[in-house]
Amino acid sequence: MKRRTADWGQALWAGCFWLVALGPFLSPGLLLAIKKENLVEYTDAMGSRLFLGGGGARGPVIYVIDMPKHSFELPTATRGLSSNVVMVPVRRWNDALTPWPAAGLYRGEQDFGGNAPATLRELVEQAIPAIEADAGLAPSARAICGYSLGGLFALYAFVHADVFVASACLSGSVWYEGWVDHLRGLDRRLDGHFAYLSVGTKEKRASRPILKGVQRNMEECADILRGCGCEVCYQTGPGNHMQHVDERFLAGLSAVDGFVARQ
Repeated sequence: MKRRTADWGQALWAGCFWLVALGPFLSPGLLLAIKKENLVEYTDAMGSRLFLGGGGARGPVIYVIDMPKHSFELPTATRGLSSNVVMVPVRRWNDALTPWPAAGLYRGEQDFGGNAPATLRELVEQAIPAIEADAGLAPSARAICGYSLGGLFALYAFVHADVFVASACLSGSVWYEGWVDHLRGLDRRLDGHFAYLSVGTKEKRASRPILKGVQRNMEECADILRGCGCEVCYQTGPGNHMQHVDERFLAGLSAVDGFVARQ
């Protein structure tokens, strides 16, 4: 089995060399051939997509938290990166990506399940090893990126696991009740790590009171991470939560790639 996996990985990089340069222009990413036995509750390794970077099989890997339906489209954002980018769909975002249970935002909406700890274990212990074995990857460094609740989870994973040296929290749901206090209370040094945080300037104009604090909370997150020794790039940009998504991915992935390429 190991020999077959190694052969497949070599074929991917040798036979598809041209995709390193042209893949972002021509395809929505290579769909990985993960076996069914690697399926877990939240992370869908079988549905993962790989965008090849210029660093080859031993180059850095940026894992992007994706949605099973209405997937983010990243060909432009991955163009010219040294890092390989792997989009990992995660089922049931409200359950899988939140750090602890909380009430839903709107009347009649389901509550947040608070199962980020389980999702992180699945990602680190099962999904990532399966993905890297299938694609023949031996990364020099790993990073994690996400948008909205995916951004909250990316930041959660970054501070709770030793796997990731960098993260991108794009319009992340750092308004989540108790999150800033949780981050402030962690006893962890992040020297030699990098975090990119971004938020739209109109996001603080959201209708729900709890959402209005997102920019202030993002700024607090940046300050807390700096206090832990982390290198931080915090940026604001135009628009509300649902606008300029592609631009935010482009900026975030580029910033993270620039850091991990130096590792």
